[in-house]
Amino acid sequence: MGRGRVQMKRIENKINRQVTFSKRRSGLLKKAHEISVLCDAEVGLIVFSTKGKLCEYATDSCMARILERYERYSYAERQLDSTDHSSPGSWNLEHAKLKARIEFLQRNQRHYMGEDLDSLSMKELQNLEQQLDSALKRIRARKNQLMHESISELQKKDKALREQNNLLAKKVKEREKEL
Repeated sequence: MGRGRVQMKRIENKINRQVTFSKRRSGLLKKAHEISVLCDAEVGLIVFSTKGKLCEYATDSCMARILERYERYSYAERQLDSTDHSSPGSWNLEHAKLKARIEFLQRNQRHYMGEDLDSLSMKELQNLEQQLDSALKRIRARKNQLMHESISELQKKDKALREQNNLLAKKVKEREKEL
């Protein structure tokens, strides 16, 4: 025997509401994972509980990349749809978008500095570690390149100074012979 159709209205009982939220959230996360695996789709899912707790799912734990892509697409669509670029509404929208971007970048910067890591999941921490490792490799490669260039430059200067010293030594010997 199947279940009857659920009436779409707020569940008044707090405990039943929390249980339903928990079950439906896990079902939603499962469906998001399934569509990402089966269809090779990039999926980003963000859910806030009534207490403000964040629950998210992102393909390959790249929520930032998915959100940036979403912003690009939605911004392009708004640009096509909007006819008056100087309206106060579009400036407010642009301001909100830039403010959200700044907050996102500041949060990432804090994460890169090793701050506010408590809210990150294991996958996000591993992703952050990989980003830091690759950045460290690029920094070391650049440092090594600069050191090699500096050593090469110093060797050239050393060679030039030795040649100049040899010339001066020859001139001193010639003067001594003349005297």
